[in-house]
Amino acid sequence: MARVRIRHSTRYEYNSPVALSQHRLMVRPRDSHDLRLHDATLSISPAPDATRWSHDVFGNSVCLLDWSQGERTDHLEIISTLDLTHYPAGPALPLATLDPSVEIFPFSYAAEEAPDLEHFRVRLLSDPQRRVDAWARRFLMDGGQTRTLPMLEAMTRAIRDEFTYEGRDAEGTNSPVVTLESGRGACRDFTLLMMEAVRSLGLAARFVTGYLYDSGIGEGVVGGGATHAWCSVYVPGAGWVEYDPTNGLVAGENLIRVGSTRTPEQAVPVGGGFIGQADDFAGLHVDVTVRVGDEGVAEAAPVTPQPAPPPPPGNPA
Repeated sequence: MARVRIRHSTRYEYNSPVALSQHRLMVRPRDSHDLRLHDATLSISPAPDATRWSHDVFGNSVCLLDWSQGERTDHLEIISTLDLTHYPAGPALPLATLDPSVEIFPFSYAAEEAPDLEHFRVRLLSDPQRRVDAWARRFLMDGGQTRTLPMLEAMTRAIRDEFTYEGRDAEGTNSPVVTLESGRGACRDFTLLMMEAVRSLGLAARFVTGYLYDSGIGEGVVGGGATHAWCSVYVPGAGWVEYDPTNGLVAGENLIRVGSTRTPEQAVPVGGGFIGQADDFAGLHVDVTVRVGDEGVAEAAPVTPQPAPPPPPGNPA
């Protein structure tokens, strides 16, 4: 159990006053058995004319912001603050709750669950040379029994150990083939590689966006100081088990889940734009500060302002 306080600041600067189009935020976690949300606040400048909350197709909490088109501004600052208690499952819990019928891979999903999982089993990108398939099958026992949870943990830790992490502010997610060829990537690239790998084995996987904290136990984690990305895999009995291939973390350890989606593009923490000239954009500054307990702040260097038109903001690093 950990008491966690998060401050997520996103600030856009403009060379000339611009109008703001609708912005969509995915920054508020859902209260659950593994996460107790005590407080969540938003501070926005300039203040929007309308603020609306809803749930997306996956049940994630999203906030829509609208400004008058007659209003002009030279900046937009959005600050989300969260106060919550996290109860990570830890690797022992999925092992203890796993349905005995799926301890050995391969297995089939139950008839009553298969239709609901189908879209999370479909590959997102083509792989004509089956590079991802070949990589995924490295983790299957040759001529022996492959145990499901150890296989998924081995895949998670292989990405951590064999690839080089590089934070990236630019929009988009590299394809798994590019990640395999380059041997490097951001957390969202590693997440998509693992998702496509487990989907190639017939398993259901989701993209997860949220925050990462360092409990101070064991090795430090990478990918903090911004939003983080990892995946969850549906394993009957254990349910949606979270895997962070960037850090080799299993079962939600050190991970604060904000939203889960089918694709990376559906999990943008802060998205929107402006109405003006392309050269009106002056820079983007993102900063995430995480405090665990009553002391101990984990903070990363701010993102350097970019002298180019902004990407859809908030892509997990």
